[in-house]
Amino acid sequence: MKTAAIIVAAGSGSRFNSDTPKQFLEINGKPVIVHTLERFQAAPSVDRIVLVLSEGQMGKVDSSLFPKLESVVTGGSTRAESVWNGLNAVGEEISIVAVHDGARPLVTVDEIERSIAKAKETGAACLVAPVIDTIKSVRSGEIAATLDRDKLRRAVTPQVFKIEVLSKAFETADLSGSVTDDCLLVEKLGYPIAIVEGSSRNIKITHPEDLILAETLMKNV
Repeated sequence: MKTAAIIVAAGSGSRFNSDTPKQFLEINGKPVIVHTLERFQAAPSVDRIVLVLSEGQMGKVDSSLFPKLESVVTGGSTRAESVWNGLNAVGEEISIVAVHDGARPLVTVDEIERSIAKAKETGAACLVAPVIDTIKSVRSGEIAATLDRDKLRRAVTPQVFKIEVLSKAFETADLSGSVTDDCLLVEKLGYPIAIVEGSSRNIKITHPEDLILAETLMKNV
């Protein structure tokens, strides 16, 4: 079962207040997206990488550094459209697809491998991270309840699926709306999704302070 990784890095990073998209800002001397690609290049179960970039960033990643990087495609106006563009570029021989946020450079090869293995077994797998804070539900400006965090997880990436499962989820979805992750679309099919326990270190670079945290975490590996 051949596996393709779709690395989604087409966002503008509007919350970052930077002219440079966050995935091209540097951590320890290398762009965020390069760190991410290195992790998937090193994962034995990944046969092919498809990178999704915005039109303005095409050509800014040196494909020769990553032998598995076979396709670089242009993203859409939403994250879901970008994933769909990547999905259409993976190739007919691919059976498993792992979708990963390009702005998550701290994912480990072990997390990638375990997520792919679980998806091969069950058809769909989501890497998750523990919820550390106490979580409250609110109503009318007041705390309504305290949720049991032992039953909660943060959905991170990669999220991995048999290609027929993910393709069906996207074919029946409204890709123009706000779809925060791919599991959401698969959930709507009623398809069960297994979880793979991951690390809280697998952060997404969203705000400027995340770069500082990521740099610190990388130095302490």
